[in-house]
Order: sequence, then structure tokens, then C-alpha cells
Amino acid sequence: MATIGNWGEDIIFSTSDSRILTFRDFSRTVSASWASHSRVGLKDRSEFVRPDLQKIKFTMDLNAILGVPPRATLEALEIAVETGVVNALVIGGKAVGSNRWRITETSEAWDVIYTQGELVKAKVDVTMEEYL
Repeated sequence: MATIGNWGEDIIFSTSDSRILTFRDFSRTVSASWASHSRVGLKDRSEFVRPDLQKIKFTMDLNAILGVPPRATLEALEIAVETGVVNALVIGGKAVGSNRWRITETSEAWDVIYTQGELVKAKVDVTMEEYL
């Protein structure tokens, strides 16, 4: 099995003959807060206030045919969001950022459902925020 990365023990990104769970459209936002001070007859003066919490977004395709049970995975993500689970995010053996991450939001789309309501394929968008 080739491990791509993980978010704690809750999400393991990996590929093998029996299981494929990867991500796509990964984006990371690093920003800061600035204040502007008005000056009479002059341009405003900028002042650095603080760094903002970093944010990450990515999409996972969950496919039972590829060994990833969509319903169970979505339920695990739901629990992580609603109970405030915080973990390190590691990609390629290196931590992403200096701090741990929390999932602030998931948005899911159910793509393929078999008879009896068995969810076979779904897509989930995950939003994470740095945790201090």
C-alpha cells in the first residue's frame, strides 16, 4: 500500500490493489489582517495586525468499488466536525503548516445509489482551519 498522507487516524489517504482514497483540488489559504489608519491630506497608513488562521479545502471521491465505503466515511467526517476533532495533516511525510487542523465544514454529494439505498459513490468537499 502506498500511503499519500493522513489527518490523524481518521483519514488515511492511500492507494493499493484493494483501496484508493485520495484527494483533489487541494488549496491552502495563508492570510493576514491589516488595519488602515486615515491621515489628513495623505494616503492611509497600513499596519500589520496579526496572521489569520490558515484554511485548507479539498475534495475526496468516495467509491465502494475502490474499497472506500462512502456512507461510513461520510459519517466519520460528520462526527469529526460535530465533536471538534483536531489532528495533524500530513502529506508526503511532511506536516502541512506548523499546527494541527480541524474540519470546519463538509459538503457531500451522493452520486450513485443502488437499490435498497446502498450508497456506492459520493463526493465530499472538506474545509479545514488551523487550530491553535
